[in-house]
Amino acid sequence: MAGLSDIEWTDATWNPISGCEIVSPGCTHCYAMRMASRLQAMGHAAYEGVTHRVKGRPVWTGRLHLNEPALEIPLRWRSPRKIFVNSMSDLFQDGVPDDFIACVWDVMERTPRHIYQILTKRPQNMLRVLGGGKLPVLPNVWLGASVESERYTGRIDLLRRVPARVRFISFEPLVASVGKVNLSDIHWAIVGGESGPHARPMKKKWVDEISRQCRAQQVAFFFKQWGGVNKKATGRTYRDRTWDEYPTIQIAAE
Repeated sequence: MAGLSDIEWTDATWNPISGCEIVSPGCTHCYAMRMASRLQAMGHAAYEGVTHRVKGRPVWTGRLHLNEPALEIPLRWRSPRKIFVNSMSDLFQDGVPDDFIACVWDVMERTPRHIYQILTKRPQNMLRVLGGGKLPVLPNVWLGASVESERYTGRIDLLRRVPARVRFISFEPLVASVGKVNLSDIHWAIVGGESGPHARPMKKKWVDEISRQCRAQQVAFFFKQWGGVNKKATGRTYRDRTWDEYPTIQIAAE
């Protein structure tokens, strides 16, 4: 599953892997889990067996599919795009072979016209794979970690140790305060509330504390959405404006 995206901070999605598993409370109402369940019901081979029903709701089974035919997709996109890698999964989850991650890296290296945004809830695996220098630091690859509450701010410390040109934090779904955070060597912060059925509310004061710390530590701030059952109704205006800041980076033309 790949193509243009309506995610506010990217242009397109690319999914060389499908399937995932729940690792923390931010996963509980994952949009990808719901979408994967629908694709599985439609008979999409790449999503066979990736979810099952628990108390009537779709839940990841932990089954993975390595979608090798999808590896070539970005090569066919001639115009530069910001590409969210594995919007339906996590490239650095347990069970993804290092050799397959190397194949993804090869495609990204061969397409410097694109910016690739990789987000994980498992920065310890990202550090293990990338920390040894076996794969190059690519200027067009941004590496990020998801942090949904103060309990998981340790992911920021792990991400900081990963070699990368750009590092970012997705505070989404923000389900509690993150408290005081060290954003040194972090270049971008995305903040958003949970959306869809059973969405947990996001408090303004949680957003305020992140926004203040971004300004103080000179980190680009992107406010994605308030979320809720109907995210279009709640919108993405924060303090009477939209916040669409990005990290500053120069991407070489292919």
